[in-house]
Amino acid sequence: MNMMSDEQTQTPSPEVKPLSELLQYQDGAIVSRVLLKNKGGTVTLFAFDRGEGLSEHTAPFEALVLVVDGAAEVEIAGKTYTVIEGETITLPANIPHAVRAPARFKMLLTMIRA
Repeated sequence: MNMMSDEQTQTPSPEVKPLSELLQYQDGAIVSRVLLKNKGGTVTLFAFDRGEGLSEHTAPFEALVLVVDGAAEVEIAGKTYTVIEGETITLPANIPHAVRAPARFKMLLTMIRA
């Protein structure tokens, strides 16, 4: 008889979770929580305190930013876009981009590795 532990036989149960409550702001910091990660990509929730940001960088894959609370300043190839709660912006692969928080905001970043 082949015995398996509960951990091996149980799949995680689906659970409805309020996105805005999965991660809390921290003073003077950017915090993140990976919600999903597999070979196809990642989905990560970020919370930026006012004045924080990610300096200009590039990534080898496209990414989609969804602002879930507040408003972000997203710079892509030298042009700045204001993205507010409920709006999205695509970060093209291999193009310099940066993210700044004029006020606290949260964003969901979906990166597809293809």
